[in-house]
Amino acid sequence: MRRRGYDGVVLAAPTSVPYARYSNETAHWWIARALRAMLGKAGIAPGELDGFSVSSFSLAPDTPVGLTQHLGLSPRWLDTVPTGGASGVIALRRAARAVQAGDVDVVACVAGDANRIDSFRSLLSGFSRFSMDATFPYGFGGPNASFALLMDRYMQEYGATREDFGQIAVAQRANALCYPDALMKTPLTLDQYLNARMISDPIALFDCVMPCAGAEAFLVMREDEALRRDLPFARISGTIERHNAYPEDPMQLRGGWGVDIGELYDMAGHGPEGVDLLQTYDDYPVISMMQFEDLGFCAKGEGAALARRRVLTINGDFPHNTSGGQLSVGQAGAAGGYLGLVEAIRQVTGQAEGTQVANARRALVSGFGMINYDRGVCSAAAIIEGGAP
Repeated sequence: MRRRGYDGVVLAAPTSVPYARYSNETAHWWIARALRAMLGKAGIAPGELDGFSVSSFSLAPDTPVGLTQHLGLSPRWLDTVPTGGASGVIALRRAARAVQAGDVDVVACVAGDANRIDSFRSLLSGFSRFSMDATFPYGFGGPNASFALLMDRYMQEYGATREDFGQIAVAQRANALCYPDALMKTPLTLDQYLNARMISDPIALFDCVMPCAGAEAFLVMREDEALRRDLPFARISGTIERHNAYPEDPMQLRGGWGVDIGELYDMAGHGPEGVDLLQTYDDYPVISMMQFEDLGFCAKGEGAALARRRVLTINGDFPHNTSGGQLSVGQAGAAGGYLGLVEAIRQVTGQAEGTQVANARRALVSGFGMINYDRGVCSAAAIIEGGAP
């Protein structure tokens, strides 16, 4: 049975709050700043906002319910999406169906997190009981060690080299030099990537994202509302979401996208050849390479060859993570799951300025999150297309 499309629902007002390496401000402050900037851009008063979706790792002990009072909102629809790097696309899916059903007219989707000195280590120490139980007896914890096992297995299985992963990191740094809010503002060469300090073999320094504070946001609304307000907008061509895919795999070398990718392209009415730019979730280059494959841009195991033969920069033949991605912009907690989607909305609506891809009409955005020891269990993807005015 063919799924219902997202007719009449659009995305607008992509908003990024410039990141900070460390900040004494709370997650509440970052979320509020993004919300205020976005509503101001759209010309929407807080009282007109009737839907609110929030993603954050550091909002506790508060919740989005508490934020409504803190921010003076009175929505008739409220959601929280605690799926890390998959949060942006999943928030989009939930909000779009609510708008389509008539339960809500305008939803603000916001992700934001704080980052004080040592807060990332504190977050990891209580992130997943399952992961703690599996890794702590062996003397390590946190994502670097877990993803090192994944990257090592990927290299053994498919013959990928560190040079291949370096192509992704170096291209994203080149893109970040054109993105004003990127925290990494110095060029990166392949030699620098290869000779960087080893963190958890084979993962070295430039394979890792830098934790920071920041926020990202966008609006989901009725198309007639966007037209009335003269807002540039993107239409939703298709979306997919999958959790705990391929649980029988002893080590994750494929993600949930592969289960449903045919459905995504069927909804969109085209295949990967119809996509003008790609925004993958990039907590490590190996995860982006895995998405190249599972999203259908190449066969399984050929991601390294794709990275070698294609040019992944803004002006290249395969524009990828055009803002620089988390590897060069920074990872602002749950906002990392929004970064690619917010940039994609800017791209297809012609608002990307320094990172704008020429003639960008369609973008594919994929999300990945919530690692439990040996795999990320959440995956999602969306294809969006530029609309009027």
